[in-house]
Amino acid sequence: MKNPMLDVLLLLLQKLLLISSCRLFNVGAPDDEQERKKSYELTAFLRGDVLEVSRTHLTHYGIYLGDNRVAHLMPDILLVLTSDKERTQKVVSNTRLIPGVVCRVASIRVDTVEDFAYGADVLVNHLDQFLKKKALLNEEVARRAEKLLGMAPYSLLWNNCEHFVTYCRYGTPISPQSDKFCEVVKIIIRDQRSFLASVVLGLMFIVWMGLTSYATFPAILIPFFLWMAG
Repeated sequence: MKNPMLDVLLLLLQKLLLISSCRLFNVGAPDDEQERKKSYELTAFLRGDVLEVSRTHLTHYGIYLGDNRVAHLMPDILLVLTSDKERTQKVVSNTRLIPGVVCRVASIRVDTVEDFAYGADVLVNHLDQFLKKKALLNEEVARRAEKLLGMAPYSLLWNNCEHFVTYCRYGTPISPQSDKFCEVVKIIIRDQRSFLASVVLGLMFIVWMGLTSYATFPAILIPFFLWMAG
């Protein structure tokens, strides 16, 4: 039986991760019409390698398939707005990616190294050193990625690009980025100052909105949850 309270908390946790990870107000970010382009030495990549780049304050991952092709799990709001392949096959800009994350719609798609990297430097198989896990043979990694191409569910915590590549590379979907964020949230929840802050904000919200059910209920529930979890 599903716990509705747990579902709400998980949803809030995912939105917190989105807010903390996306630079929505980054003045220096490139416009959609001025996507960053950079040349890459393709001979440095082997079929089945995990490619890693920094994008929008998150680390993005993909599997190199050879011939300047990278398979990666990418949120994209256009997938629910149009079936025009000519439009959806274009490189996913930040204005398409962020709403895609919110709506939890994505696909495992193939792009060139240039479009995948979006102008960032590329690290190769850095996860092998970080996770210290034994990787599958490169050809098996590439075949796993190719079998998963197409529409896919998306979740910042449970099914992101890192889960995709670790499943292909090691046989187990894991995401150190998500694990690290959850640890930070645990620390915040266990800090009694979070409870006191929630009480003050709750009282201010009640004063502002009045003693209505939709104002009083969360103002009581959130501090109670933080108190019990602390």
